[in-house]
Amino acid sequence: MTGLVIRRLAVGVFVLWGAVTLMFALLRLAPGDPATLMLGPDATGAEVDALRTELGLDEGLLSQYLTYLGHLARLDFGDSYRFGLPAMEVVLDRLQATVELTVTATVIAAVAGLTLGMLAGYRPNGRLDRVVSGVTILLQGMPTFWVGIMLVLLLSATVHLLPSSGVGTPQHMIMPAVTLSLPFTAIVARIARTSVVDAMQEPYVQTAYSKGLSRFQVLTGHVLRNSLTPVVTIIGLQMGALLGGAVIVENVFAWPGLGSLIVESVANRDYAVVQAAVLLIAAVVVVLNLLADLSYSLLDPRIRTGGPR
Repeated sequence: MTGLVIRRLAVGVFVLWGAVTLMFALLRLAPGDPATLMLGPDATGAEVDALRTELGLDEGLLSQYLTYLGHLARLDFGDSYRFGLPAMEVVLDRLQATVELTVTATVIAAVAGLTLGMLAGYRPNGRLDRVVSGVTILLQGMPTFWVGIMLVLLLSATVHLLPSSGVGTPQHMIMPAVTLSLPFTAIVARIARTSVVDAMQEPYVQTAYSKGLSRFQVLTGHVLRNSLTPVVTIIGLQMGALLGGAVIVENVFAWPGLGSLIVESVANRDYAVVQAAVLLIAAVVVVLNLLADLSYSLLDPRIRTGGPR
């Protein structure tokens, strides 16, 4: 177990380095002069040159990159010129809203996906299985931004049932969380369905039936637990993807989280905020993947004992 943690942490460090390097390159190579954007079109050439020198933008890309890595090593993420605050402080201030949205969407997807997958997998190739398969294909094929806009038009603009934007009440959470969770629900359902079909063919299921257990008891007490390992894996992986998907959803619903902050900061070339946000998201993804790996041993005793799988 210790070796697994060390290996995963080593891979995580490499992932973080790759994420910050890629974002550094994309921001620096994007067209436009950040100093001009910061000062506005009325700034003089001398003022622009002075700001470029202050920000280190007059140096070569390699020099800027090495300086940036040196600051990261000291946990110095830079300052936001828009907010006049440390960049990581700005990012952490928006993090809570994104975490609330992501966790809510994950709970919805896990509950709905597991339920659909179990119902479909219990009787494979049956009518319900075909219906669930069709629904999951539909959910995965619908663009997230389109789903969000349709929900706003239907539930907010037409029937005035839910607020179209903002935060503050549970009603504000419903449409963004549902929009974010739908593709995730489809993925969980498909994985759960496959796992349930495989588990139903195992000898322990027939043994459970021979002991007089009902279908519900077999499904929830035996099949479900033995089907959870791949489901937990995909949930851990997809939670990281949800953070990326939140960029679109948060902008559709004006949700004040990391997604909307990243879009605003990219538009304003606020390098420090974008880089701090990307680094934080990458770190969260690494931690979630590590937790998913460690959860295997809790769900499958064969992994702990090294027995046959």
